[in-house]
Amino acid sequence: MTRIFVPADSAARSVGADEVVAALAALLPDATIVRNGSRGLLWLEPLVEIETADGRIAYGPIQPADVPGLARALGGDGSHPRRLGSIDDHPWLASQERLTFARVGVIDPLDRDDFTAHGGLAGLRASLGMDGGEVVAAVTASGLRGRGGAGFPAGLKWDTVRKAEGPRKFVCVNADEGDSGTFADRMLMEGDPFTLLEGMTIAGLAVGAAEGLVYVRSEYPDAIATLQRAIDIARDAGWLGADVLGSGRPFDVMVRVGAGSYVCGEETAMLESLEGKRGVVRAKPPLPAISGLFGLPTLISNVLTIAAVPFVLERGPEAYAAFGTGRSLGTQVFQLGGNVRQGGIVETGFGITLADLVHGYGAGTLSGRPVRAVQVGGPLGSYLPADALDVPMDYEALAAAGGMLGHGGVVVFDDTVDMAEQARFAMEFCAEESCGKCTPCRIGSTRGVEVIDRILAGDHPEANRILLIDLCEVMRDGSLCAMGGLTPQPVLSAIERFGEDFDRSGHDDR
Repeated sequence: MTRIFVPADSAARSVGADEVVAALAALLPDATIVRNGSRGLLWLEPLVEIETADGRIAYGPIQPADVPGLARALGGDGSHPRRLGSIDDHPWLASQERLTFARVGVIDPLDRDDFTAHGGLAGLRASLGMDGGEVVAAVTASGLRGRGGAGFPAGLKWDTVRKAEGPRKFVCVNADEGDSGTFADRMLMEGDPFTLLEGMTIAGLAVGAAEGLVYVRSEYPDAIATLQRAIDIARDAGWLGADVLGSGRPFDVMVRVGAGSYVCGEETAMLESLEGKRGVVRAKPPLPAISGLFGLPTLISNVLTIAAVPFVLERGPEAYAAFGTGRSLGTQVFQLGGNVRQGGIVETGFGITLADLVHGYGAGTLSGRPVRAVQVGGPLGSYLPADALDVPMDYEALAAAGGMLGHGGVVVFDDTVDMAEQARFAMEFCAEESCGKCTPCRIGSTRGVEVIDRILAGDHPEANRILLIDLCEVMRDGSLCAMGGLTPQPVLSAIERFGEDFDRSGHDDR
């Protein structure tokens, strides 16, 4: 019986994957259609893979009108104008180092046998033969750092929670993936949810927590549904619950849905939301590791951080630390978006240059025009000009270049972009999404939009530019959290590196 793989990933569905499945089912009723995750080559979606004696052969992008020809190809030699061959041999994919995303697009996301046949649970089983301190030591030795943006050493956070006193402890995974140009959390939850659950279970047992929560943004309905089904399947299999894999140790996971607040990507605002309150940032200290959810010790991690843990426990910390460079060890899941020809997921060791990502994997702009600017790290990241893309993509090198890695999102702009308008967008975004708790963020962002509007209108542009820089410094130094503290980054980088876009005709009062 022929097996055909068509992604159920949200990106693939948005460009017609469900319609392709319906056409395939009508023409090939005897075939088994597996809804896998996306391989991450998003410009080729919907991507169809067909299992043959020579392996899985890919075709893409496929639309419903292409299905009759594809069906005929199956009855012949497999030739088709959109035949790509083995997708594993595609240069874009073959050159990557996929650890966290090793199974995404390969397996049926909700088939537990498929998961274990491809190495699933090996890390959890290894951890059950260790005590909590040994597991934490392995995570520390791997060099794993938080993939949510802060880059904080994961092992240090785990050790703090493990040693904290409390009648209950929690593991909270923040899947409120709100940064522009980021989609790796969603793709992992939709394409390999058991890996996230395995990592959470390893973490929970190591730090002494019996309860885990995944906070998913409401804009991810497919990820929420897939993750909930995966939890139910894992419970039935004994992977979660009162007796994890017969160890006599409890750990269970619940899904909680956010209500559309960007600031809940900040860990303490997420905790407020989980407690049923409005998502407002808390002052620190105390740190969540000491006093987190409901005042109890709480390990908070990003999806990609937790999903990297099973590899560390299965292969050992040295194997994970062999990837990357300097203090940025392991792999990073980069997400290419914006005006780019080949958008998608690139997982590779830290140290690859931004130029290699944009011009190599991304193949330049979709418009065919020259790249003018690239924003790394979400809407609060700096803009880097086209002549500064040789920077290595690791935490320290990018910070030295005036940028930040963030969640690994890379957004490309061609030479038609108005960087003054982009600076305005950053301030407007902050004004819209601020939780309102601190004055520099709440008021500063609103005043920032007004000042930029005056510059764009040609109203005393030089005086207002000086005022804008001063306002950014106040926001950077006085805001309670990264929302207001980082908003000046894109604004100041736009002024510094693309200052000509702020030159507007009009009266100057200097």
